[in-house]
Amino acid sequence: MFTVYALYNIKHGRIYVGQTKDLDGRLRAHKQKFFRNSYTSKLDGEWTLIYTETLVTRQEALKREKQLKSYRGREFLRTKIPV
Repeated sequence: MFTVYALYNIKHGRIYVGQTKDLDGRLRAHKQKFFRNSYTSKLDGEWTLIYTETLVTRQEALKREKQLKSYRGREFLRTKIPV
């Protein structure tokens, strides 16, 4: 099983979309800024999980990740941001 997820940075109003097989491990890596030159580590402020979706194959997860990164996908994710 693979998880497509979206994080939101309140300070900068930015959304990050990714996919992984181990969501807990990936969230820890984002929080600890393990990926030094990544999008999430370059921006200060806290990243909050706003959306998850579980899919069976990596191919499906990559396809859904791409959809969520589109204009319509980001508009959908903006509805998930807590007010």
